[in-house]
This record gives sequence, structure tokens and C-alpha cells, in this order.
Amino acid sequence: MNAPTPPDLRAALRRDGFTFVTADAMRGLLDAATLADWPAFAASWDDLGEDSYLAARGRQRRRRHAVFAADADGTIRREPHQPHYQSLAYNTLQGDIERWFEPVVPAIADSASLQRILAFCRDGFGALAPAAQHWRIEVHQFRIEASAGEAGEPTPEGVHRDGVDYVLVLLIDRENIERGTTTIHAPDGRELGQFTLAHTFDAALLDDHRVFHGVTPVVPKDPGRAAHRDVLVVTFKAA
Repeated sequence: MNAPTPPDLRAALRRDGFTFVTADAMRGLLDAATLADWPAFAASWDDLGEDSYLAARGRQRRRRHAVFAADADGTIRREPHQPHYQSLAYNTLQGDIERWFEPVVPAIADSASLQRILAFCRDGFGALAPAAQHWRIEVHQFRIEASAGEAGEPTPEGVHRDGVDYVLVLLIDRENIERGTTTIHAPDGRELGQFTLAHTFDAALLDDHRVFHGVTPVVPKDPGRAAHRDVLVVTFKAA
């Protein structure tokens, strides 16, 4: 099977509202072989802050957050650090509150790896919405931890939408993890598809207006060892 091209991905999003991209295909789309800083980029997930909003509910997740902006001319720039906000309509667990997280560190925000990912999203999502002149971009580094006594919850709010236009979910690492299946749903709740991000660079692209998504809890393969699932989530919303 031929590797998908950016037009192929856009066609899938227009047709289905989502698409799964295998690691091999995503490496090619990002020209990952040229990203010499990828090991340092991936290692930065070892230095995420605790999500205190979830910890207060007995759930374990670590994260960092940053906001960027993109213009029609292709410029991408980082915005001042600010809270992440979702209404209760999109997040019934933690909606209607401003959530402040530790910022993505400058070296990672400026890294060739993240900048390549953001440019890929800008080009792809921008082609789907050519009338958009400005984009608000949010970047989330997530680590979901699991233990023998407690499963990790990638989407503790359940099946949901994010309240944006488009979403990229990119797997960075899975260590001693089982399960974690992504499910895609129509607004009426029908399941439209499912897949598991299992390999570094496996990715999902979503049209957030058309589909809902969720991820099943993750558990350790070996209960005696540390276990985590690391993902990068990038959201685009026309501003």
C-alpha cells in the first residue's frame, strides 16, 4: 500500500471526520529522519508537571501546555503563557474553569521537532479551511501513568469533543502499557471506528466539529514496573 499523502489525509478528514496515520507514514510526512533533536524532544516527557486538577480527584496525569498562533502567511509564533479553558459543554469533568499548567519549556517549544509538527498541522488544517486567516493553537504534552492498583485514564471526561476545529494526537511513547484504544463516535453516539496508538509516531487526525473521541483506560503489562503513555495533542481553532 502506498503511503498516504497530505491530500489523502485531507480527503479522509472531509469524508469521515477522522483518520488514523501509521507510524511509518507519519515519519515520512514529518520527514522525521531529519529531526536530530527528536530524542531530546521525546525525553522532555520525563519532566512534566503534575495535573493538580485531576490529582484532586484521585487520577494521575502529568502535562505541560503552550499556546501558539498561526497566520495565513504561514507564520507560527508562541503566545504568552495562559490557561487552558473548556466549557462544560465540552468537558463535563473540568469545564468552566481556567486551568493553569506548567508551560512547555522554551527549548521544546522552539525545537525543530515541534516546529515541524506545527507546520504540518498548519498546512493540512489550513488547506481544509482556506478562509481562516488566523489560528489559535494549543499544544499539550500528556503523560498518563498506570499502576497495578489504578488504571490510567487518557480521557477521564469520557467520549468528548475538544471545542476546537481540528486535532492531532501523536504518540510519543508507550512504556509497559496495555490497552488505550481510541474510539471515534458520531454525535448520536454510534461508533465510527477504533484504533490503538501503539508505536511512536502513530497519529490520529480529527475534525472536532464532526466526531467525538475517547480513549480506553491503560493498565501495566507488568504490574511490578512503572507504566506510562505519552502523547502530544495539538488543537487548531480559527481565531
